[in-house]
Amino acid sequence: MLKFLVWCILLAVCWPLALIALVLYPLIWLVLLPFRIAGIAVGSVMVLVGAIFMLPSRIVRSL
Repeated sequence: MLKFLVWCILLAVCWPLALIALVLYPLIWLVLLPFRIAGIAVGSVMVLVGAIFMLPSRIVRSL
């Protein structure tokens, strides 16, 4: 909602820039999508490695 409000203000102040932003936003989102997917994958791997390293201490703590 905030992005839309900012875009409306930009449309009122400088409509050519607002229209350019409206066209370029989906393209930029598509370009950045692989980096987001890679970030999710790397984050998941880090959590998995952390869980593997903490497993022995959790086993000893449960005994």
